Amino acid sequence: MDDSVARRTRQGGRGGNARRASGFQLEQRPWRVPRNTDRPVEPVDEAGVQAIHAGAMRILSDIGIEFLNDEALTILRDAGCRVDGQNVRMDADFVMEMVGRAPASFTITPRNPARQVTIGDGYMAFVNVSSPPNAWDLVRGKRPGDFGTFREFMMLTQAFNCIHIAGGYPVEPIDIHPSVRHLDCLYEKLTLTDKVCHAYSLGRERVEDVMDMVRIAGGLSHAEFEAAPRMYTNINSVSPLKHDFPMIDGALRLARRGQPVIVTPFTLAGAMAPVTMAGAVALSIAEGLAAVALLQYAAPGCPVGIGTFTSNVDMRSGAPAFGTPEYMRATQITGQLARFYGLPLRSSGVCTANVPDGQAMWETSNSLWAAVQSGSNMVYHAAGWLEGGLIASPEKFVMDCELLQMIERYMEPDLVATDPESIAFEAVRDVGAGGHFFGCAHTQARYATAFYDPLVSDWRNYEAWAQAGAVETPERAHRIYRGIVDTCEAPPMDPAIREDLPAFGARRKEVGGAPTDF
Repeated sequence: MDDSVARRTRQGGRGGNARRASGFQLEQRPWRVPRNTDRPVEPVDEAGVQAIHAGAMRILSDIGIEFLNDEALTILRDAGCRVDGQNVRMDADFVMEMVGRAPASFTITPRNPARQVTIGDGYMAFVNVSSPPNAWDLVRGKRPGDFGTFREFMMLTQAFNCIHIAGGYPVEPIDIHPSVRHLDCLYEKLTLTDKVCHAYSLGRERVEDVMDMVRIAGGLSHAEFEAAPRMYTNINSVSPLKHDFPMIDGALRLARRGQPVIVTPFTLAGAMAPVTMAGAVALSIAEGLAAVALLQYAAPGCPVGIGTFTSNVDMRSGAPAFGTPEYMRATQITGQLARFYGLPLRSSGVCTANVPDGQAMWETSNSLWAAVQSGSNMVYHAAGWLEGGLIASPEKFVMDCELLQMIERYMEPDLVATDPESIAFEAVRDVGAGGHFFGCAHTQARYATAFYDPLVSDWRNYEAWAQAGAVETPERAHRIYRGIVDTCEAPPMDPAIREDLPAFGARRKEVGGAPTDF
C-alpha cells in the first residue's frame, strides 16, 4: 500500500466541529437528529396488515413462544398466559392490552444533554456498527477484533455528527477476557464519547455494571437514573419461537429501572423463518410482541421498541444475504406493523459484501433507504458493517457516514419549501432569458448552504481526479479515518467522575467481574 494512504488530508464537507490538530480537520454537517416527514412506503394494503397481525396473534395463541427463563415464566403465568413447561401461549387481547401500555416515543439523555436522542415521533437516530468479531482496513487487512481497534471505532463514533448512538461494541476486543471486557469497553465508551450508549443483555453482572457506570458518568443518583431513560439495551429472540435466559433477564432489569429495551427478532427467511416475506414478518412480529408483552406486564409503561432484522438466505449456500429486495420489503412491511401497534421501529444498515466496494455500498444504500421508507426511528449498524456482520471496517464507516449525511440533508425542510423566496419569482425575472443565476442576489445569499457538500465523494472530472493522484474512495476514506484517530481528543468530563469510573471498574475486577465458564 502506498504510504500516502496513511497521510492526513483535509476532506470535503461543511460546518464541521471536529479536529484541527496536525493539519487535519473533519468538516461535516452539524449535529442533528433528523426527522422524517415523508409518507412511508406501504407495500401491503390494510387487509394485508390485518392478515399479518392475525397470523402473528395465531402463532402466539396456538403455537406459543418458548421462554428459557424461569422468572419470565412465573410472570406470564401470573398474567394468565398458558404456560406448559417453557412454552407460553398468550391471547391476542392480552398482547394488545400490554402493547397499548408502551409509549409511542421516548427520549434518552446521555451524560452530555446536548446529545439527547428521541426514539419515535418521526425522528431517525443512527447507531454505529455493533458486534462484529473481526476488523478490516486497507493497511492491516482482516484480523480478529482487539481493544485498540475497539477504541479507534469509539473515536469514529464520537467524531461523526451523523452517528447519534454508541451502540454495542463496534468490534469485539477478544484480547480482553469476557469476565471484565464490559468494564474496560464501557469505560472507553463513556470517556471517548458523550453519546447515548448501550448494555449487552448477557448476564446480571454485565447489565448491572453498565447501568452503574452510565449513572456514575452522568453524575446521577440512583433515583435520577431511574427517573428517565439514560441508556438502552437491544435483545434478540432465538428464532424460531424462542427467547433465551440472559436476554430476557437483562431486559427485565433495564425495564424495571425505566431504561428502554429494543426487541429485535433475527428471522432469516428460508432458514429460521418461512420463505415468504409475509410469513417471516408474522413470525418476527410474534416473537417481538411476546417479549414486549412480558416487559409491559412486569414494568407497565416502560419504554420499548420493536426491531426488524428480517432478510433472506442465499439458497445456494445457506449464507445470510442483506440489502436485498426481500430485506427492503420486509423492513417496509414491518414499519407498517410498528405503526399499527404504535411502537418505535428499529432497522439496520447492512450488507453482505466483504470489502468496502461497490457491492457494499449498493447493498447498504438499499438497507438505509428501506429504513427511511419504513419510518424507522433507530438504525443499527448504520456505519461500518461488512461480511454480514462479521467484519467492522473504518473505511466503510466513513463511506457510510457520507450516505447518512445525505439522508440527513434529504430530510431538511428547506429542500421542500414552497414559500415565495423558494419559488424565487423575482430572481427569475431579474436574471431573464439567456442569463445565469450564479451572480444574482438570490443565489449569493444562499450559495454556501444551498446544496449538500460531500464528506468523502470526489466530484471533480476524470482529468482533475487523475492529476491529483487518482485516489479511489476507500483510500480517501482511510485518510479521513486516520486523521480522526491520530488527532483524537476525548470530550470533556468532570475530573472527579473520570476518577470514579475506573475505581468502580477496579472494584468489580477484584471480585471477578462477570462469571464465565473459562
